Amino acid sequence: MDLRLAKLPNKTPVKMTLLLTPQLNEALGVYAELYRTAYGHEAAVVDLVPAMLETFLAGDKAFAAARRK
Repeated sequence: MDLRLAKLPNKTPVKMTLLLTPQLNEALGVYAELYRTAYGHEAAVVDLVPAMLETFLAGDKAFAAARRK
């Protein structure tokens, strides 16, 4: 069957544990505070990091080119 809507991507979250340097942890906390100030909405670092990584990867032209190969 050829449906107009493509098969939905897998959206099952994957839990991952990361170790951060104290400096990176502090910087992420500062970023979360700036986010709250800019948007008037508090977001936890744990919620911001996946969006930050997606944005970073989406903007990396070399990564995008390598994935296409």
